[in-house]
Amino acid sequence: MDVSLSAEDQAFRDEVRAFLGENAYQAGTNYMEWRLGWFAKAREKGGWDVPKWPTDFGGPGWSPTQHYIWEQETARSTTPMDAPFGVGMLAPILMGYGTQEQQDRFLPDIRARTVNWCQGYSEPGAGSDLASLRTKAVLSDDGTHYTVNGQKIWTTMAHMADWIFCLTRTDDSGIKQEGITFLLFPMNQEGVEVKPIITLGGAHSVNSVFITDVEVPVENRVGEEGKGWTYAKGLLQHERTGLAGLSRSLVALEKLKGQARTVTRGNGTLMDDPSFATKVAELEIDLMAAEFTELRSLAAASHGKDPGPESSILKLKGTEIQQRIAKLTVEAGGIYSAVRGGGSAGPGFAQNGMSSYLASRAYTIYGGASEVQKDVIAKNVLGLKRG
Repeated sequence: MDVSLSAEDQAFRDEVRAFLGENAYQAGTNYMEWRLGWFAKAREKGGWDVPKWPTDFGGPGWSPTQHYIWEQETARSTTPMDAPFGVGMLAPILMGYGTQEQQDRFLPDIRARTVNWCQGYSEPGAGSDLASLRTKAVLSDDGTHYTVNGQKIWTTMAHMADWIFCLTRTDDSGIKQEGITFLLFPMNQEGVEVKPIITLGGAHSVNSVFITDVEVPVENRVGEEGKGWTYAKGLLQHERTGLAGLSRSLVALEKLKGQARTVTRGNGTLMDDPSFATKVAELEIDLMAAEFTELRSLAAASHGKDPGPESSILKLKGTEIQQRIAKLTVEAGGIYSAVRGGGSAGPGFAQNGMSSYLASRAYTIYGGASEVQKDVIAKNVLGLKRG
């Protein structure tokens, strides 16, 4: 998509490119030292380390076009690993609903990337139907702490997290969306057990978390008791926007086209094959349409609006696009894609194609399954009512 840039935005793009080039990772450098140094330098630029934070909390106050430029340029560059749970998900909740004490306590470490967070949402029997969660939090008689018991599942990076933000049930007398309370507690304490789940692609990124008689001080409750569902919905909107990954998909699609041009088909390449070229073109059109939706969402955010139902559209289409790119990569690799990481036969890109494809099957499930997103879109975008 060709977005016309003003002279000011072109200057900003040049500045971003220069920053990314000057601070790119150099082979042989200690990665963790480079990572923390990169974020420190980005902070010195005036909030570039937290581009989506409001200016009141140290964000840069960028326009929608500047956000778009940042996403585009960082997707094309090597930037530090940055899990979304602290900066992108918990931080907006603390800014909107946390106390001043909680903001002062947690936001600096989140911004410095010195404390890692994980998200305690899904449970066995409460994934897409998250409001059916059963992890119980009981307030002590003296009102000083909650005792938490239950299990969370599919908890990404729980084995590396220092803290967890966790949805718990404090009251089950009303409808299931009521009586849910938002708690924060450290992972390294007695009563918290993390067990790995190895996914279809062979990776360990998700876990089961077992919580047994864990005491959580009442000052670690975010907002009011029983109002956690309201906060969780806002967090999910931020999460779903991030999971769309449109800028990364643009880069991945260009990479796929380049890879397909290295595969011989008759007197030409795979990109000359009408069937394959049609699939790529259809994918490119859908990605362009999703980009325009993302720009509308950014424009709304620049006027102080929270992510709305558009985040469900982005999550739905964005994750489907990621899956289609992974599938076409396997198709481009042909029989060599079945090797799954071994051997030197066939094109190099085929060796990891199958693992990426298998991992991509989860994209339309986590963060709210596609079926859930379609319900949200039907209700809040199209105005349809249940029969």
